[in-house]
Amino acid sequence: TSASGLGPDISPANAELQVARVARARGAAPADIEALLERRITGRSFRIFGEPHVNVLDLNLALQRAHLGPD
Repeated sequence: TSASGLGPDISPANAELQVARVARARGAAPADIEALLERRITGRSFRIFGEPHVNVLDLNLALQRAHLGPD
């Protein structure tokens, strides 16, 4: 995570907490948001370095490509 809190990544747990809110905001089914989220969880490097994370920009772009939300 970024010390400033402005980094592009969040934890999978934090992303999971936001699924219902994002689904409501985009008028999408929570299951659709969850599916995109699950495919974008990046694990530890070499299985030992860092923590699993989700790149928020990548997830937002995937949501737009899937037409889940406003144009």
